[in-house]
Amino acid sequence: MAASSASEYIKHHLGNLTYGQLPAGYDRSCHGHEQTLTDATWTFACNGQEASDMGFMAFHVDSLAWSGGLGIIMCLLFWLGARKASAGVPSGFMNFVEIIIEFIDTQVRDSFHGKSKLIAPLSLVIFCWVFLMNLMDLIPVDVVPMTFQWIMVHFFGWSAHEAYFRIVPTTDPNITLSMSISVFLLVIFYSIKVKGVGGFLGELSFKPFEANGLLGKLILLPINLVLEVIALLAKPVSLGLRLFGNMYAGEFVFILVAGMMGTWQAVAAWPWAVFHILVITLQAFIFMVLTIVYLSMAVEEH
Repeated sequence: MAASSASEYIKHHLGNLTYGQLPAGYDRSCHGHEQTLTDATWTFACNGQEASDMGFMAFHVDSLAWSGGLGIIMCLLFWLGARKASAGVPSGFMNFVEIIIEFIDTQVRDSFHGKSKLIAPLSLVIFCWVFLMNLMDLIPVDVVPMTFQWIMVHFFGWSAHEAYFRIVPTTDPNITLSMSISVFLLVIFYSIKVKGVGGFLGELSFKPFEANGLLGKLILLPINLVLEVIALLAKPVSLGLRLFGNMYAGEFVFILVAGMMGTWQAVAAWPWAVFHILVITLQAFIFMVLTIVYLSMAVEEH
């Protein structure tokens, strides 16, 4: 494959199916037609430039659909497992479910030092959901996107280069950061719930540097506030970007191998896929453990 075509192949596979609003007067070339929009229009982006011009309010339809669909599948599997639960010795799928629940429960007991009925179920959902989203990375990179491309070309009149479709939600920073921001909001909620508004603000204002007198506290307050706010905001950013960076790198390697090897990609990518099984599990585990640790820090009154 030529370098230019390989580059286009990689860029196309890393693009999202984006739905957003283009402004009035926008000149676009889409589905083989040139047109100037007379009104602001909600539509699917035909290329990366249109996706960029749609701005912040655009939706990555593929990421939302796959993450939501996998979440529904996860809930359905656990619901089916709960229906079969009994007092007897578990077997088959129920045994697998109980192993996961016991594993998560052990992690919560070891890492969370407060009292909350939410943390264990939340940790279970995070681990299983992130694992399922990561697991999509093991599907050969051309199978689903090329199927989607064929459908859009033959039934909706799109051209092949306009049919973007990604199936690994955790390679989209919008998904990973939205999850980490949700954890961050829980951290704020538990901090205020346990310590009160005054305690929470005092923790930001009078730590890590302490002084005995009022004057010393006032002098150190700006320094403490800057350091603690940065440390607080760094938690969701690092939590989301860590997951995104690792999964994006893994997906990029698969796409690179596919671009170079063509039909031999399944054979060539097999060693990386075996190693990647450990990566996707580890990343789900790390996201879950850090969530537990951050929430535990939020409820520690001292």
